[in-house]
Amino acid sequence: MDLSFLQILWFILITVLWIGYVTLEGFGFGSGMLLRILPKNAKERRLIMNTIGPHWDGNEVFLLTAGGATFAAFPGWYATMFSGMYTALVVVLLLLIVRICAIEWRGKINSEKWRNTWDNLHFGASWLVSILWGVAFANLVQGMRIEVGEYRNGTFTAADPSAVDSALGAGAHHFLTGGFFSLLTPFTILGGVVVCSLFLTHGALWLSLKTQGDFRRRALAFAWKSGLASTVFTAVWALWAQFAYAVGIQSWIPLLIAAVLLVVTELLALKGSGKPAFFTHFAALAAAVVFIFTTFGANALKSSVNPAYNLTLAQASATQPTHIVMLVPVVLFVPVVLGYTAWAYWVFSKRLSVDNIPEESAGLDLHRIRSFETAKA
Repeated sequence: MDLSFLQILWFILITVLWIGYVTLEGFGFGSGMLLRILPKNAKERRLIMNTIGPHWDGNEVFLLTAGGATFAAFPGWYATMFSGMYTALVVVLLLLIVRICAIEWRGKINSEKWRNTWDNLHFGASWLVSILWGVAFANLVQGMRIEVGEYRNGTFTAADPSAVDSALGAGAHHFLTGGFFSLLTPFTILGGVVVCSLFLTHGALWLSLKTQGDFRRRALAFAWKSGLASTVFTAVWALWAQFAYAVGIQSWIPLLIAAVLLVVTELLALKGSGKPAFFTHFAALAAAVVFIFTTFGANALKSSVNPAYNLTLAQASATQPTHIVMLVPVVLFVPVVLGYTAWAYWVFSKRLSVDNIPEESAGLDLHRIRSFETAKA
């Protein structure tokens, strides 16, 4: 079945939203992953927090919007993916909540133990959620144990692969039948390593862009080293994806663009050019997201059981009037969101230094909380 213009447009818009999330929140996760690696003392940990503090919540908007757009534009895609990956997505949600609490609450109490606890949780959550995002993206490329059929009395009955269309017309649906552990394969685990290493490099480059002095030099040196590893991991995984799982040849274009940009990033980092290195890595991540989505072909979700069970974009799509109505808020509010995001990064574009961190820690005195007295300034 051929795709309509609006179906293609909404697929592109969802891809763009994921580009926004990965490229912007990627350095946030990467900075959290470095929280117990790069800093030498508490001041440097607080310096890292200050670089992402003004931006993390705005970056999360892209994730929420991507999920909402998928729900409205392709409800079949949303229903099959979110119900089948329910356990994994709940774990991701819990990790994101822990990370948010760590960012927002670490400075509320003037206690070293309190801050260390939240920093440790932030550090662990950033690593785990980055790996899980990579596993999730890799499953979309590889395909999952998706079948068409019905549940009767708790038992799933799969439709004949040669009669999928008639089964769907008779009330059958697409289901992810493999369970949580079917999502873990050598390919998807490597995908987790790839995204994790790319975010780590992205975070280090962000810190080199946002800081100065000795900390900046250490961040850039780390970015070069981690970039070597992430480039190798990405090359292996991407070629595996292209030759084994890609539908068509169109995904070669973003793959090659991402490869060139990753190599350029390494050369710039080696020269000590942190700012251009960050932006080339930013573009490389964007190209990587495009590569992932172009491997789908005309599918929303691919089946590893039988290609006849693939959930196509046409099957998953909402109606044309729904797509048209949804374009109204897109036209009105997306420019506002993008403009505000750009403005926020402009306002907080100044480099930070350890010298900007005050000697006295902020927060309530642990022993005076009940009397509502703040710690001395």
